Amino acid sequence: MTTADPRGDSANPRGDTTDGKLLEEALFEVKRVIVGQDRMVERMFTAVLARGHCLLQGVPGVAKTLAAKTLAQVAGGRFARLQFTPDLVPSDITGTRIYRPSQETFSVEPGPVVANFVLADEINRAPAKVQSALLEVMGEHQVSIGGTTIPVPQPFLVLATQNPIESEGVYQLPEAQRDRFLLKVDVAVPSESEELAILYRMSVDPPRARPVLTPERLIALQRTADEVFVHHAVAEYAVRLVVSTRELAGPGSRLAHGAGPRATLGLVAAARALALLRGRGYVLPEDVHDLAHEVVAHRLVLSFDALADGITGAEIVDEVLAAVEQPRITPRQAATRADGRMEGRPEARAEGRTEGRAEGGTEGEAA
Repeated sequence: MTTADPRGDSANPRGDTTDGKLLEEALFEVKRVIVGQDRMVERMFTAVLARGHCLLQGVPGVAKTLAAKTLAQVAGGRFARLQFTPDLVPSDITGTRIYRPSQETFSVEPGPVVANFVLADEINRAPAKVQSALLEVMGEHQVSIGGTTIPVPQPFLVLATQNPIESEGVYQLPEAQRDRFLLKVDVAVPSESEELAILYRMSVDPPRARPVLTPERLIALQRTADEVFVHHAVAEYAVRLVVSTRELAGPGSRLAHGAGPRATLGLVAAARALALLRGRGYVLPEDVHDLAHEVVAHRLVLSFDALADGITGAEIVDEVLAAVEQPRITPRQAATRADGRMEGRPEARAEGRTEGRAEGGTEGEAA
């Protein structure tokens, strides 16, 4: 849908105002429970709207599980939590066949993964055989049990958490499994003021989120995100970012392998969802820039030398973002430096990330 631009230009496609208000209400309903962690909450909604899966990594106690559960409560639909342990087997996740003596037949019993929102808690505690059991359901949105294929309900999202500080009794996700996640979000510890707010909010009578969306409404929002306009220059920018990681890979390089085409598709899909979440019907280069770390960094395969030197995928992405210039598609667009700060006119720096919501560049200007 389109609404008239405040300056009189009706050719600017923005998200439906009803959709925008509904998403904003859902976003703040989650924030009513979760203190701080604005980036994590925004990225989780981005994954839902982009039909992707999200991997949350952080130390214990930073509200990863609570955020996933709260998102499911706000979005509606069926929620299932899977606590991954070393003794878990694939049938505990996908389901199994059960023999019925009275009928002398086998029946299929679906596992808990057949739900709208699946929380794979501490996914790196289960062995690779169990982790790979999620591959089909994450990629194909279905499970196969004894020759019977069972589709999962829509919308479908896998939210996985992992603890980065333990090395005993854990199994690192292989590259193929990490690539299945659209976003990998590093969850930071709260600040002192946020921790004080957590104490007041959660110590006695914790707030409970109320349903704001329904599965049907969420599917409609996903379709709206698919229609968000992506200018050709923005699409080229996303491709250059991903291809640059492959150009850096090679013998003697810090990268053994760069990101594949799935990163490009994910970057644009996530940028569409983020633009809709920010109240726009078009994608800005800033949206792609903001999502590069979460979409690209976990898909990079570092060399042994880089791992020995303590280099991370995020540092490689920082270098790529600094080397690849953002396209300028709107007159008021400010350049974004590698550290995320805005450059350009003072008013552009002051507006920062909100410029696209008010009088940002129109589709006509981009064209």
